[in-house]
Amino acid sequence: MTQYPFTAADLEALRQWDTPTICNALEIVSPERRGYGFTVRPMTAVDPKLPPICGLARTGTQRAAFPSGRGKDVDKAMRIAWYEYVADAAMPTVVCLQDLDDTPGVGAFWGEVNSAVHQGLGAQGVVTNGSVRDLDMFAPGFQGIAGVVNPSHAYVHIVSLKGEVTIHGMQVKHDDVVHADRHGAVVIPHDVVTKIPAAIDLGARKEKVILDMVKTRGFNIEKLKEALSKSEDIH
Repeated sequence: MTQYPFTAADLEALRQWDTPTICNALEIVSPERRGYGFTVRPMTAVDPKLPPICGLARTGTQRAAFPSGRGKDVDKAMRIAWYEYVADAAMPTVVCLQDLDDTPGVGAFWGEVNSAVHQGLGAQGVVTNGSVRDLDMFAPGFQGIAGVVNPSHAYVHIVSLKGEVTIHGMQVKHDDVVHADRHGAVVIPHDVVTKIPAAIDLGARKEKVILDMVKTRGFNIEKLKEALSKSEDIH
């Protein structure tokens, strides 16, 4: 069994903060990753009001623009293998499914049925550059963060599973920790998961000095300089 330097409770705790706040914390505890590891294009949330999701990545690729070219039994076996892979997890998961088509989103893998199935298999949601549909019938509480909303399945099929994928600029490997909400998604290195809460507290204290100063009577550039200096002194 894989050993992780964090617990399911640690991942659950990170759901209380939005993804931009997680990114802010990563700038403190993992500054070398400041320029990568997150999505960099606009995405659509099935339900923007849902809380963030955070779990172990279950990665795969799909296509939908054309038939798979495989036999029906092979397609079925691949779909079952995918479900088995998603189900085999010691903690809650976030599915990261890359659409390989030249125009991602031609056909939706994600809708009423697959949101319910994957939720039942322990996933909190999906991050994909592909499409979602059945927005009003998505499994309650299951989040979809997608590149496209589209009405049809087309010829959607699973191509591969468990490999490294790239979704709107974010590279994700099997078992990476992924945090996502309506802003997009970010990968959290395993070794800093438990450091995130303290980094968020530090960042909040630094920001508070500036925000409090902005609200004071007579705020001006000199007061801003003073606040910035005080913020830098907080460690």
